[in-house]
Amino acid sequence: MKNYLTLLFALMLVVPVFAQDNMTVPLIEVEGFSEKRVAPDEASFQINLEEKAMKVSDAVSVLNKKTQMLADALKNAKIKDYKLIADNYSVDVNRIYRSGTSRDSGYVAHQSLRVVTSSKNEDLQKIVEAIQKSGDMSFNLNFQISEATRKSLEDKLLTVALKNAESRAQFIAETLGIKSIRVHRVSLESQPVTYAYAKMEMMRTSADAVAPPLLNPDDQSIQKRVYVKYTY
Repeated sequence: MKNYLTLLFALMLVVPVFAQDNMTVPLIEVEGFSEKRVAPDEASFQINLEEKAMKVSDAVSVLNKKTQMLADALKNAKIKDYKLIADNYSVDVNRIYRSGTSRDSGYVAHQSLRVVTSSKNEDLQKIVEAIQKSGDMSFNLNFQISEATRKSLEDKLLTVALKNAESRAQFIAETLGIKSIRVHRVSLESQPVTYAYAKMEMMRTSADAVAPPLLNPDDQSIQKRVYVKYTY
């Protein structure tokens, strides 16, 4: 009982502090923004594989065979500086719905493959051809800014955004005749990764010549937003 009363007393002391922070502290709230246009430096071929079979082992075996065929085709094409990444592997019951009822018909296995390389790689066309030789596969080609490039610009963009917020707060303070301000709280907004898409569908049985993939995608925007509260 004594410990309960001690805890209750402590909470009663803390609550007014939070209330004061939200209600009585004078605040100037501003948004800081920075932006840089950057040419995509990474090309990513996204391939989604699916195989159905009555046995899990059969579905998995076919997926593994397709993945190995692609790996061999890329290797035989002697493509420079690329990574073949396999992820998002799953096996589910193949459930079929008809006329309001469902029945299970074996299993369906899924596998995602990515071929990642430089957007300026001269072997992009060879990658397209390697995918075509590996079976009936469709893919999306995404041009994007690599994680390494984003990280290299992170500090600079954050600095510019913070200075932008400070400039806005100072302008407001001077306009209202406030002599001095100081930072009370800072929060960052996470920015989604953007892509430039160039979708192509490749089929092994296609007799048409394959057009070269897009080599000069538009610049993409990297932005940083901060929200700063100043008190005075």
